[in-house]
Amino acid sequence: MVGAPKKKPATYQDVLDAPEHLNAEIIDGDLRLSPRPAGAHTAAGSRLGATLMPPFDLGNGGPGGWILLFEPEVHLGSDIVIPDLAGWRRERLPEVHDDAFFTLPPDWVCELLSPSTRVHDRVEKLPIYARAGVKHVWFINAQVRTLEVMRLHEGLWLIVAIYRGDVKVRAEPFDAIELDLSLLWANIAPPQPTRAGEAAVEYVL
Repeated sequence: MVGAPKKKPATYQDVLDAPEHLNAEIIDGDLRLSPRPAGAHTAAGSRLGATLMPPFDLGNGGPGGWILLFEPEVHLGSDIVIPDLAGWRRERLPEVHDDAFFTLPPDWVCELLSPSTRVHDRVEKLPIYARAGVKHVWFINAQVRTLEVMRLHEGLWLIVAIYRGDVKVRAEPFDAIELDLSLLWANIAPPQPTRAGEAAVEYVL
């Protein structure tokens, strides 16, 4: 009996040929196309970047020592990922060159969870980040107003903390400053009700 033909792994050309309005990644040889973050998630990610970049990237009111970027294309072995935000310590990445992508694993990534991407981000990309030695991962869910902080320890992810709502936190690796989470959710509409009088619930997992 002849088995089914082996599927050809996706290549970087597949990423280049993908529609521009979609994020194209390669996970374990498969091309994955996903929509860009919706409004609430884009707003939260933009505000997070605006909060972290002055003290950590620019050294304005903070310790500096980081390069922080929005949606960098990162090649980790045969996998290609596009985290929503990523950061490198400057002792590892002193400057950014005019290359199409990065091959040096970040020290920190942040993924903005949405119903269409949360399984992809948590189940598929977390192992890739662990294999590459990324030290810290944040998950932000703007709809339910949560920040989950994870740290890599001996190849496994430890949940350091989960914060929810309008609280002020010190979250590693950026615990040199106090982060006011209410700024991330400001002016973001709550989830639409699924039935009369019942708020929509989206699980963090």
